[in-house]
Amino acid sequence: MIPPSGETASEVVLGASQLSLADLVAVARQDAKARPSDDARRRMQSARDVVDRVVAAGDDAPAVYGVNTGFGALAEVRISAEQIEALQRNLVRSHAVGVGQPLARDEVRGMMLLRAAVLARGQSGARPEICDHLCAMLARGVHPRIPARGSVGASGDLAPLAHLALAMMGEGQAEHGGEQMPAARALALAELAPVTFAAKEGITLLNGTQHMTAVGGLALADAEHTCAVADIAGTMSLEALKGTSAAFDERIVAARPHPGQIAVGDSLRRLLVASEIAESHKDCGKVQDPYSLRCMPQVHGATRDVLEFARGVVEREMISGTDNPLVFADERADQGGELISGGNFHGQPVALALDAAAAAVAEIANISERRVEQLVNPQLSSGLPPFLAPESGLNSGFMIAQVTAASLVSENKILAHPASVDSIPSSAGREDHVSMGATGALKLRTLHDHVRTVLSIELLCAAQGLDLRLPLRPGPRLRRAHECIRAVVPPMHEDRPIYEDVAAVRALIDDGSLARAAWS
Repeated sequence: MIPPSGETASEVVLGASQLSLADLVAVARQDAKARPSDDARRRMQSARDVVDRVVAAGDDAPAVYGVNTGFGALAEVRISAEQIEALQRNLVRSHAVGVGQPLARDEVRGMMLLRAAVLARGQSGARPEICDHLCAMLARGVHPRIPARGSVGASGDLAPLAHLALAMMGEGQAEHGGEQMPAARALALAELAPVTFAAKEGITLLNGTQHMTAVGGLALADAEHTCAVADIAGTMSLEALKGTSAAFDERIVAARPHPGQIAVGDSLRRLLVASEIAESHKDCGKVQDPYSLRCMPQVHGATRDVLEFARGVVEREMISGTDNPLVFADERADQGGELISGGNFHGQPVALALDAAAAAVAEIANISERRVEQLVNPQLSSGLPPFLAPESGLNSGFMIAQVTAASLVSENKILAHPASVDSIPSSAGREDHVSMGATGALKLRTLHDHVRTVLSIELLCAAQGLDLRLPLRPGPRLRRAHECIRAVVPPMHEDRPIYEDVAAVRALIDDGSLARAAWS
């Protein structure tokens, strides 16, 4: 749902110090390849050597969580050396309890990339071949079927990641060539062998935040593009309503120097350059517009600032070590390295950031729907006909389009409730505080989808309003955006089903056509 901007990577090298949302999008949606760097391979092997030394010590080795012990509340149960391989296999099978609709292809690919990136840090203790296998599955188009729900976002996204690991074992389901099939068949068609997990490798693949980070990260990337569309929609509404650009004066905007506010103010001023409509009423004596028009820099800008914060959190998480235990091959090297149990799998940083992003993105639809009301309400629309219908009464025009927008905005208010304020203990009380970050990612995705639909409704109404202002026209940027809409949706001269128009404009948002038209 985000159009590519500029050049995109054809290959993402894992194990470097940085991984960006652009890299996530490149692999998830543009089928870029991924591979570990040579340094990453050396680090992975060094960490694996530490695990192998524990395994080689057999029953004389100290208890190491997830290597020779059970999991969660069973961490004190010692596992014999000959059962270690079965332990990893049983872990993956028992944890594959995801439910609901499967994740989309791009979200699955995002999870696979981020899981490989964690391994490439060289602190997981998995063999380098496990990272290679994930990269090969990405390159050859083998995508595990991963149900969207089942994670509480603490010991990692356990259930979703278990479905990923299950497919690597040749069990469960996977998609290949656009077809769902048994994972074993998908691997065979891609000329890949199933993996037999050695010590620690099963828990390594399950402990982590890659579900919430991939789903949430892709939604954030989309939301950043949506912010640019909101500026276009808002200025089209302003022009249709004969609003003033005075509130966007650079001096006013700069007097409150939030970065997002400054960026939006600049965007609005450029969209409004050379407007015939604005020139026609510059001496009308109108002093101030309603907040939904006047305060666009403040509201749209605040959303941008929160998304920038969330981006920083997610991009840090993308290169973080989220396993338990972590392997430190260089520590106590004379004693064979060190494995330390901790809590880096806990999703709280990502959960809070995604909840903040959800509230921020919801505001884009809130203010957009209020601009729709300004356009369709004859008491507010500066002379436009009721509901933008040329023969109102006989025609209802966009009356119910505003109702649909209100419905989505109301639902978003429920979805904007933070998931991270909830916690339900699990694993017999051992995992007694959880983040619900996966829930936060899924509701951000749904909420953002609603926002784009509300903006589609606003753009339809604003385009109709601009038609009703002819022969006066907006400036060249908004004129091109209007023409882009009119290329797929004709003006409304009499009532017709509007749902198809909403879908057509929504497609222009999703593929980037509308933004490119305005900013080309």
